[in-house]
Amino acid sequence: MTTAQASPPGLRAAPRTRRSWTGWRFVGPFMAVFAVVFLAPIAYSIYLSLFRTKLIGGTTFVGADNYLKVLSDAQFWSAFGRVALFLVVQVPIMLFLALLLALAIDSGRLYGTSFFRISVFLPYAVPAVVATLMWGFMYGTRFGLIGNLDDLFGITLPDPLSPSLILTSIGNIVTWEFVGYNMLILYSALRVVNLSLYEAAEIDGASQLRIIWAIKLPALRGALLIATIFSIIGSFQLFNEPSILKSLAPNAITTYFTPNIYAYSLSFAGQQFDYSATVAIVMGVITMIIAYVVQLRGMRKGAGA
Repeated sequence: MTTAQASPPGLRAAPRTRRSWTGWRFVGPFMAVFAVVFLAPIAYSIYLSLFRTKLIGGTTFVGADNYLKVLSDAQFWSAFGRVALFLVVQVPIMLFLALLLALAIDSGRLYGTSFFRISVFLPYAVPAVVATLMWGFMYGTRFGLIGNLDDLFGITLPDPLSPSLILTSIGNIVTWEFVGYNMLILYSALRVVNLSLYEAAEIDGASQLRIIWAIKLPALRGALLIATIFSIIGSFQLFNEPSILKSLAPNAITTYFTPNIYAYSLSFAGQQFDYSATVAIVMGVITMIIAYVVQLRGMRKGAGA
C-alpha cells in the first residue's frame, strides 16, 4: 500500500472547476455596443487622419503630416485659445454659483426649498437648441429684449451678439443651462454628510461660516472635482450654442470659432474629412490630458488634506 491515503469508498475526487462564462454573458452585450459606437469610430478617425485627399492625385497616405499641420494651424489654435478662455472664466463662475445655491438649499433656511431646487435645476431640462434660441432672441437689438429696452428708454445698450461680447453671451447661456446640474451634484454630496458632525460643531459653538469651512467644503471636495472635470470636457466640446447663434451673429461667429465648429466646417463644408478627423483626435487628446491633470491634482490635494 502506498503512503498516500486512500480515498474512502463511495467518494470521488472533486471534478476540475471549469471556467465560468456567466459574467461574460452579462458584459458581452455592453462590450459589443461599446466597441461599435465608441471604439470603432475612434479607430476609423485615426485611420482617416493618416490620409489626405486631393482633387488631383486622389487619396494618399501621409502618415503624421496631418498632425504636424494641426500643430501649426493658426485657426485651430485660435479656436483652442477661445475655448480655453471660456473655460478659465465661465467654469469658476458657474461652479461658484452652484456652490452657493447648494449651500443655501442645504442650510434649511430657505422657504420652499423643494420648489427652489426644482426651479434652479429646470433649465438643465431645457434642450440646448431651445435655450440658445430663446437667449438669442432676447439678445437681439432689433427684435429682442435688448432692442425693446433701447426703444423704451431711448438708449443704446451694448450688443450681446457683437464680436467683443459674443463669448460672454454664450457663457451666460451655458451658465444658465448647467448651474442647476452642478448644484444638484454638490447638494447630493452635502446630503451624505454625517449629521453628528453638525451636532458636535453646534455643541462647540461653531458659527455657520465655521461649519461651512470646516465640514461642508471638505465634504464637497470630491463632488467639486467631478463637476470641474465635467465642465472642462463640456467647455472643450462647445458646439451647440455658437453653432445656433451663428445665424443671428454671422460676423461674430466664424467657421473656426471653436475646435468642434472648425472640425465640422472642415468635414461638411470643406469636404476635408481626413484633416477634420485629425483636428478631432488632437482636441480629444488635449482634453483628456487636461482633465487627467486636474483629476490627479485634485486627488493629491484630497489625500494631503
